[in-house]
Amino acid sequence: MKFRPLHDRVVVRRIESEAKTAGGIIIPDTAKEKPQEGEVVAVGPGARNEQGAVTPLDVKAGDRVLFGKWSGTEVKLDGEDLLIMKESDIMGVVESATVSA
Repeated sequence: MKFRPLHDRVVVRRIESEAKTAGGIIIPDTAKEKPQEGEVVAVGPGARNEQGAVTPLDVKAGDRVLFGKWSGTEVKLDGEDLLIMKESDIMGVVESATVSA
């Protein structure tokens, strides 16, 4: 199934965090918090400004993003748990640092 969000909405897949702490302690599933990091799956065309022109979104499919703990609406599409949220609920894009030799 293809899903295209409307306006300034974004579909995000949560990225699971490590099940072990830096000290090697394994965290059980019952004690884990929901991850606040995810990958953008799909984006809407953008929001309309007062003149009626569409303002494109700053995020695109494939971006890793951080969002609030209670952001978005949980949905299940094709058996996969996803979040639908407004772009304003996204706090930022995580950019990986590349090391050049």
